[in-house]
Amino acid sequence: MRMHLLVAALLVAGAACGGDAGDMADGAEAIKVGAIFDLTGPTADVGTDYADGMRGFVDWTNMQGGIEGRPIDLIYQDYAYQVPRAEQLYSQFVNEGVVAFMGWGTGDTEALKLRIAEDEIPFSSASLSHVLGDPAEAPYNFLLATSYSDQFRIALDWIAENHEGGAPVVALMHNASPFGTSPARLGGIEFAAARGIDLTLYEMPRGAVDYTGEFSRIRQSGAQYVVFQNTSGPAAVAVQNARSLGLEVTLICLNWCSNGQLVQLAGDAAEGVMGTMPYAPLGFDVPGTRVIRDYLEAQGESAEGKTNAYTQAWWTFAVFAEAMRQVLTAGDELTGANIRAALETFTDFDMQGVTVPITFTPADHLGSKGLRIFRVEGGVWTPMTEFIEAPTAG
Repeated sequence: MRMHLLVAALLVAGAACGGDAGDMADGAEAIKVGAIFDLTGPTADVGTDYADGMRGFVDWTNMQGGIEGRPIDLIYQDYAYQVPRAEQLYSQFVNEGVVAFMGWGTGDTEALKLRIAEDEIPFSSASLSHVLGDPAEAPYNFLLATSYSDQFRIALDWIAENHEGGAPVVALMHNASPFGTSPARLGGIEFAAARGIDLTLYEMPRGAVDYTGEFSRIRQSGAQYVVFQNTSGPAAVAVQNARSLGLEVTLICLNWCSNGQLVQLAGDAAEGVMGTMPYAPLGFDVPGTRVIRDYLEAQGESAEGKTNAYTQAWWTFAVFAEAMRQVLTAGDELTGANIRAALETFTDFDMQGVTVPITFTPADHLGSKGLRIFRVEGGVWTPMTEFIEAPTAG
């Protein structure tokens, strides 16, 4: 699918950032979209940038005249990573008339998936749990980044291809949550076995300020590789622990710790850490990051210190906004069912270099199956590879 009008407008007008909300028709009905963010809970270290990216895109779009002349009304609250609170807010926002929803955590998104289907509310979460891309399991959920399972398979495949001398021994250090176990429980264990990899899981207790106990067991296991499925705060502590203990292991972050915040927190210890990074950091110069940097500059803000979570959130919303635009230009009612149907027509949707092109079908809501591997070099995340497609399971 070639670049559509909404995305084209983002890029053409990027340098100006001078859109006027007055371009919207007087009294135009707002498009209500619900969202929950983790701003104060255990994943707020990355949740705050993600929330800012969502709000930034909405602000930018409304300055450019909205979607077909209709402003976006983003209704959101902090849910502090509490599943019951997420369920409460979801119900509240649906009752307020939202036509789409932007979620956050794995536990809450998986808990909501059946209600989402019943309510016919297209839903994209920051959770990249593989099951959420299966329409048979989650008919109204859409993944806009490579799933945790596919990220883990890409990392394991890289290990298998580059390891020398016997079977690779891999430790997966993970958040104590469904998010943390997702890469392993949804295909990772089986894939590791099929590739001849010795894989062991190590839970990272919430609130821990030291992981030397876990690393003592990892050392005893003979692991040569440690993969982190956690956010940047805990992962940075673990990276520092590994370096201070002198472990000669390759450290690899999956999505939520392969970001600039890890480097800020871990300092020199982050040097050489690898990362599976579905969305480009803002310092990586492609058209899809330039438009964000131009917007931030026009607002008197700097991209410095903002992570690729901002990029991911911005472009996740952009894809949903394009689906809404298509529904409206077709003269159809802006309902959840029609937005879902529009999304399912996206084929090789151009993401302007921030990630691989997005494809959805009625049978597959895993929009992205590839990413670049980055590595910290000189304190900067630097691409090691071009886009790599996830190997097939098993």
